[in-house]
Amino acid sequence: MLDKTFDPAASEPLLYEQWETSGAFKPKDDPDAKPYCIVIPPPNVTGSLHMGHALNNTLQDVLI
Repeated sequence: MLDKTFDPAASEPLLYEQWETSGAFKPKDDPDAKPYCIVIPPPNVTGSLHMGHALNNTLQDVLI
């Protein structure tokens, strides 16, 4: 059965260690790769942050 609340401090250290061991934070060195960039628009100050903002930023991070 799942706990009613999630305690990230209990699981994050193990996951982080796995990411470090696997080299997840080291970019691939490919001198022949074609460079590209993603234009990020300025923050929208007319409303509250919502999950759409998080999704958009996550997708940009995944591509880079």
